[in-house]
Amino acid sequence: MKRLFAALKFNPDAEFLSSYHRLQSAMIDQQIKWVEEQNIHITIKFFGETEERKIPAISSALRKRASMTSSFALRLSQLGIFGSGYAPKVIWVGIEPYSDLLMLMKNIQEDLKPTGFAPDRQNLIPHLTLGRIRELKDKVLFDRTIGLFRNIVSSSMQIGEIILYESILLREGPKYFVLDKYPFLLQKAF
Repeated sequence: MKRLFAALKFNPDAEFLSSYHRLQSAMIDQQIKWVEEQNIHITIKFFGETEERKIPAISSALRKRASMTSSFALRLSQLGIFGSGYAPKVIWVGIEPYSDLLMLMKNIQEDLKPTGFAPDRQNLIPHLTLGRIRELKDKVLFDRTIGLFRNIVSSSMQIGEIILYESILLREGPKYFVLDKYPFLLQKAF
């Protein structure tokens, strides 16, 4: 069994990373597991624990979808939380424009149905996870800090491939290994 997910690699610009580091510093007393810079990505399909015999079918579906997809640009914009306002679970940043990404995610879900992967039960919300909240020691400070960083943005970046990752969970945090890359049909000049 391998813990797998398909994602788009996103390399935020220096200004976004500076804001991200300031956000982390402002919440240093909170118990939040922040995504490390080298692990920043946009998950388009989480497979979870997957039998290795299914990997060729997953790979085939991702390769086929990528071959029918043109590259597109996106940027990160607007901080948000998943979970209730009383018990937030995840700090995330949205994607603009999200229509190309949302269509890609929906198409991949359909493409994977024959391989035995049911569509996700929750609504698809294109986003990039920044941190997972373990415990909040000061909810007022947390809310205030989220408000201060709500308008965080990145520069636009061209996305040109889907990546299939294996995630190995270690005590110090997850380690991601690229299993394969699937380039999009049309690569635009950067």
